[in-house]
Order: sequence, then C-alpha cells, then structure tokens
Amino acid sequence: MPDIHSQRILILDFGGQTTQLIARRVRECGVYCEIHPWDLHVKTLTDFNASGIILSGGPESTIADNAPRIPDEVLSLDVPVLGICYGMQSLVKQLGGEVQAQQNHGEFGYASVTLQGSCSLLDGLNDRDSENQDTESNAPSNARELDVWMSHGDRVEAVPDDFHVVGVSANAPIAAIAHKSKPCFGIQFHPEVTHTLQGATLIERFVLNECGCDALWTPGNIIDNAVEHIREQVGDDEVLLALSGGVDSSVVAAMMHKAIGSQLTCVFVDNGLLRLNEGDRVMETFAEHMGVKVIRVNAEERFLSRLAGVTDPEEKRKIIGNLFVEIFEDEADKLSNARWLAQGTIYPDVIESAASSTGSAHLIKSHHNVGGLPSEMRLKLIEPLRELFKDEVRRVGVDLGLPASMVYRHPFPGPGLGVRILGEVTKGYADTLRLADDIFINALVKHDLYDKVSQAFTVFLPVKSVGVTGDGRRYDYVVALRAVETIDFMTARAAHLPYDFLDEVSRAICNGIPSISRVTYDISSKPPATIEWE
Repeated sequence: MPDIHSQRILILDFGGQTTQLIARRVRECGVYCEIHPWDLHVKTLTDFNASGIILSGGPESTIADNAPRIPDEVLSLDVPVLGICYGMQSLVKQLGGEVQAQQNHGEFGYASVTLQGSCSLLDGLNDRDSENQDTESNAPSNARELDVWMSHGDRVEAVPDDFHVVGVSANAPIAAIAHKSKPCFGIQFHPEVTHTLQGATLIERFVLNECGCDALWTPGNIIDNAVEHIREQVGDDEVLLALSGGVDSSVVAAMMHKAIGSQLTCVFVDNGLLRLNEGDRVMETFAEHMGVKVIRVNAEERFLSRLAGVTDPEEKRKIIGNLFVEIFEDEADKLSNARWLAQGTIYPDVIESAASSTGSAHLIKSHHNVGGLPSEMRLKLIEPLRELFKDEVRRVGVDLGLPASMVYRHPFPGPGLGVRILGEVTKGYADTLRLADDIFINALVKHDLYDKVSQAFTVFLPVKSVGVTGDGRRYDYVVALRAVETIDFMTARAAHLPYDFLDEVSRAICNGIPSISRVTYDISSKPPATIEWE
C-alpha cells in the first residue's frame, strides 16, 4: 500500500481569503497538502518534509512594518516554491527585488496577463488563439495571454537577481516571474479560483511536474490508509462513534465498521435538536440496513435543561459538546473495553476553529467537535476524516458503498437546531423549527432543487411579527430560509432560488404552522457571513 503522505505540499498561509481553495486544488491533483500559518515553528517546517511549498496571498502589505515574512528556512530549502499574490511580493522583497506600495496600482477581478519568454510552469498555456484574438488587447497577435483573477494593491517593480519576468498585465508590469535556474516561481494572480481559466492546470504542473509528486491521494488509497491506521491505533479496544446521521459521521461509521467490525458501537444521541423524524431514520438506516450496532439515547430533556437561559452561540456549542461527551462516556462505562471516541471532524472544522500563533488568523467559531470538547476526557479521540474536505468525504463515502442519498445529503451541524435557533433554545422553538424546515426541504426535493444547492435549512428567529389571517390579527414568530451554493464550504453564495418557489414555501409555512407569521430569505454570501447563522 502506498504511503499517501510521503509526498506532500506545504501551504504557508498569509491570511488570504482563498488559501483553502489552494489546498483544494492541490488535493484535486491527487497530492496531500496541509495549510500552516506563515509563522509556523521551524521544527514543524523541517519535520513536514515538504515536496514543495506554496506561499498564499494575504491582506497585508509586504513593505509595512512587521509585515508577515517567509521564514528564512523556507528560502534555504532545496524544494520548488510558488508564490501567489502576497506570496510572490514577499518572495521578491526578501530576495532583493522591489515592491511598490499601493498607489493606483490595484487590480481586482478579471485581468489579462500576457506571457513572455520561457518558463516551465507557464509554457504552452494560452487562453487565446490567432483566430479569436481579443481585438481590444494591446498584445501582438501571436502573444500568449491568460484570463486570470487579480486581487492586489501593491505591485512588484523590480525582480531579484537570477529571476526574469515571464508575465505582465495592465496594472502589473511584473505579473509572473521565474528563477533562471531553480524551480522557484511567483505569480501576481490567483490560480486557485475558477475565474483563472488555466489555474488548475498551473497548480497541477507545479505539484506534479515541478515538485515530482505522484497522484497518491485517491479515495481508495485514503480508505486503505485509514483502515490500517484505525486498526493500529485501536488494537483490541472497543470504539464508540458519535453518530448523528449526517454525511461525516455516516462515512466514519462505514469506515470504522470496515476496519474493526464488531468492536464498533455507534451511539446516536437524540438531543431534541434534530430534524423531523431524524431519530427513526438513523436507526432504520444503520441498525437495520447496514448491520452496524447502534444504541439510541433519548436525551432531549437533559440537553434543553442545560441550555435553558443560554443565548451566546459559543457557549451553546460548548455546552452541547460537553454534554455529548458526558453521554458517550456514560455509554462507554457500560462496555467492558471502550477506550476510544470516534467522530466526524473534517479539515474545515479544524481550520475554522484554529488561530495563528500571532493572531493573524482569527477564530470564526468553535465547532462542537473541535473547540467545544472538554479539556479532560476519559476517552481518547479518533478522527479518521480530520484531513479531508467535504467533497473528499463524499467521494470516500461512495467508494465505501454508502448510498448516494446518504452521502450527498446536505450537511447538518453537530449542535443541530441548537445553532439554528437564535438565542435561547426551548422545546417550543425546536418543535416549530422542525416543522418549518421539513416543509422547506420537502419542497426543494419536490421541485428538483435539493441537489442543485449545497446546503439548505431554516433558522428560527426569536422575534415576533404582525400578520393577518382572514380578518384576524396575528403576532407570531419569524423564520429565515437559507440555501447556498459552494464547492468547499469555505466560501459560498446564496442560491438563486426561483421567486415563485420561495412564495410557495412561505405560504405553506405560514398556513401550516400557526406560530409563524412571516418567512424571510437570507441572501448573504460567505464571506462576510457564515453559512450557519450561529
């Protein structure tokens, strides 16, 4: 079995909004990578043993005081380097070139880069041909041009010794550079976004050709590696799995069952914060059809009493996380040899719950299965999906033989409706939200829209609004519908659902649920908003 971590790319994060997209593009090439802050410890850098290094973009200016810097140890390593946007500017400045401050030099959005000279990373790439040359372009008819996405204020004015210019744009006289003898490159544009048409090819060239990596990061290899690692970790111990019925925990259940069979006991906690009929559906799917041992714990009253009076979302997440672990440990005490708690933590959970050692990356929210766990636990954690993005989890699930209806089901947060009820959580609010959400989701399925959005749900707002039914006045609650389109759940845009559809859903909710008088639709993108409201 190949070692899927033997060849790997290190991505140094300078605070760019699209750093996670860089990682996704590298993974799509079949190569493992990790994101680390630019100020990582030297030992972490050397121990990582990178096959190549990518320097991300970032919001700072390289010529500002205390600007983030490329570690000197990176520049002394004998591995290929690709600097993107801020990464290129920092590379230039630290190697003796010149970067000029923002003075009407910014480029944001679409740009055309004209390639010149020879560069192994860019040779042969072209978004033009002689017959369809852009008539507005100032480039010669035989020039090679790339349609790219830019987002920068500062620009490079002079390259360091031993580098040459291989690309220019209207506002960046130096838009791409290459070392004359080493595999070291800089590009001012962002290849990780889909707006850069040749971006995926460029990253693939860097990772596979320049870094010499093989495409080992495949679903089959990931499963084989995880199964072997699980068996080595667990030995003869028993494992409890926190089963929610969502995509992540379902894939973990299938993977753990493949690895250790009867040593696995799934614990499904019905905390009163689940979707309509969720508990019955989970038990039917796993216990009856997959042959997995599942214990159902009815804990609605326990969760709701612990959450009473709590309004802060971070506190709610931690309470829910702590109580989940308490229940799992109670169930573990009933088993003779339970030593492990398995859960469906995935890579975006880890990224969003972490912060750089300098504070340059800010905490967005704690995930109940990462930042919400107590500091002292009797059970040891095992998280087979911790290195995977959501789309990788889905592909692994398909390879494990899970049904598409389960694998491609929309994500559901670990704290459940606890973070879809704004403010205090009560049973009445949860029951109302369950009904409204069920109407929305069933309507999406009915109109063939469910698979066209990445995630959809309803949010309960603890405010009342005046309405009218017949000749009578109503003063009842408000809910918000949320549907987004995304590839990696790190960025997202609100789905453009048909207005007639939204009107139908709104009428069905207001007419079918007496305690709701008004329905809104959330059109916020991520960023600046998050996908969930809390």
